[in-house]
Amino acid sequence: MPGARYGNVTPWRTVNNLPDFPWDKLEPYKERALAHPGGIVDLSVGTPVDPVPQNVQDALVQAANSPGYPFTHGTKALREAAAGWLRRRHGVTVDQRDVLPVIGSKEFVAWLPTYLGARRVVFPELAYPTYDVGARLAGAVATAADSTLALGPERVDLVWVNSPGNPTGRVLPVEHLRKVVAWARERGTVVASDECYIELGWEEEPVSILHPDVCGGSHEGLLAVHSLSKRSNLAGYRAGFVTGDPVLVKRLLETRKHAGMIMPAPVQAAMTAALGDDTHADRQRELYSARRALLRPALKRAGWRVDHSTAGLYFWASNGQSAWDQVAKLSEIGILVAPGEFYGPAGERHIRIAVTATDERIGAAVRRLQ
Repeated sequence: MPGARYGNVTPWRTVNNLPDFPWDKLEPYKERALAHPGGIVDLSVGTPVDPVPQNVQDALVQAANSPGYPFTHGTKALREAAAGWLRRRHGVTVDQRDVLPVIGSKEFVAWLPTYLGARRVVFPELAYPTYDVGARLAGAVATAADSTLALGPERVDLVWVNSPGNPTGRVLPVEHLRKVVAWARERGTVVASDECYIELGWEEEPVSILHPDVCGGSHEGLLAVHSLSKRSNLAGYRAGFVTGDPVLVKRLLETRKHAGMIMPAPVQAAMTAALGDDTHADRQRELYSARRALLRPALKRAGWRVDHSTAGLYFWASNGQSAWDQVAKLSEIGILVAPGEFYGPAGERHIRIAVTATDERIGAAVRRLQ
């Protein structure tokens, strides 16, 4: 029963008031989609399906004989590769010492409030669920708000921004980001920007929170979180990094040293290779662009409206019905999608549709939507 105790230990879900894992609710619809004669088209989770670039695989293999402990801070080559990528692709200049590898961006998102000792965490009204989970793990007050005007006078320790956004694919303009930074600096609030989809702008071009046009050339109080899961198909490698305010990065590094949060050395080598090579990322981007171009008009013809979705790997769509009714309708033709309410109450009449399926499966979805 809720609140029950086992010996002297209170169940962790009760202590932190954690929600059930939302994707478990999709199981009945997944079973229905699996029963389709042509097989399931799973567009519910944005997991990469295309091959890991060969040069990245080679780097992993070459570093396989790694018997010693790796560096929590990462190798200098890795940090320089990350800094070079930011400068080359996004107009952001950071010192390599201010780059910190993380074991996939999700673990960092979940634990950042704890690292910072945050008591109040703010994140978008439609948001990646882990922002809320991270606040709960830290015992912090979690607040969903798109406007700082709604937050009142109470101190805020951490504000998450996400552009391009998951689930909506919305790109936050420079002016909006600049206002968030100014507001936070007046109050001593840390701004963490989840930029995992930053290389996947379509109709709009995303900009980093660390870009001079946003932050005025100072990274004080700012952190940018990046992932290679989507750019380089490295979701299985758990490869990401955080950078920004040197003081904050140093503090995070010391905490992670104590906690043993260390990226394996072979993954560090693979990540270095991936960040140093733009060719494979451009090729992957072309694949996603082609899949979007097929799926979007098919959704429209079938009665769905696509909102925002100017960047990232998802369509934020609605046919006017409840999210679960839309999930059920699509599962009947073997297509599995995520209900918008997974990302907050404001998503109750939307669904999130990923384009991270193979060309063959995207083609199958298009035919079924006709």
